[in-house]
Amino acid sequence: MSSHISERRMPTAAEREARKIFRDPDAKVVLSEYERAQQALHANRERLKAERLAREDASKREAGRKSKT
Repeated sequence: MSSHISERRMPTAAEREARKIFRDPDAKVVLSEYERAQQALHANRERLKAERLAREDASKREAGRKSKT
């Protein structure tokens, strides 16, 4: 077994800048995918809430009609 310890070389300023430039567009794509997923989730939740409220309202009206007859 080797007793050699691998040493990590620190990136130069140019390498750090290059990583930053190439990383930003990818990060924006991922963020926009996340935002789209969150918007879809919110829209679906709101749709389901509206359907539930409509069902509850209809059942209350139906119960009101039954109690009057």
